[in-house]
Amino acid sequence: MAESATQLQVDEYGLLINPADWTPELAQDLAEHAGVGPLTERHWAFLRALREYYGKFHAPPPSHKICRDLQLPDHAGSDLFTTCLTAWRIAGLPDPGEEAKAYLSAE
Repeated sequence: MAESATQLQVDEYGLLINPADWTPELAQDLAEHAGVGPLTERHWAFLRALREYYGKFHAPPPSHKICRDLQLPDHAGSDLFTTCLTAWRIAGLPDPGEEAKAYLSAE
């Protein structure tokens, strides 16, 4: 991970403590560190959708809703990021709570 990313404050799940620290460059670093690889337009579309939904509702969206809205297969979140929690991490969003982490961690 880039030097700046190592100085960020994250919780025990690797989630940013201060979501305002997120940048697209950081997202790329986090993706590479997580083994997701370089972010493609599909990755960015999924991340933008996560961030927009969270911005409106302050909760994680059902991943199938994002997939449907983006015209992707229902399992695209897991295909692109391994788990939706990894996508949440890369999107720079804060801890969504224990229940949400449980379903975001499912593959």
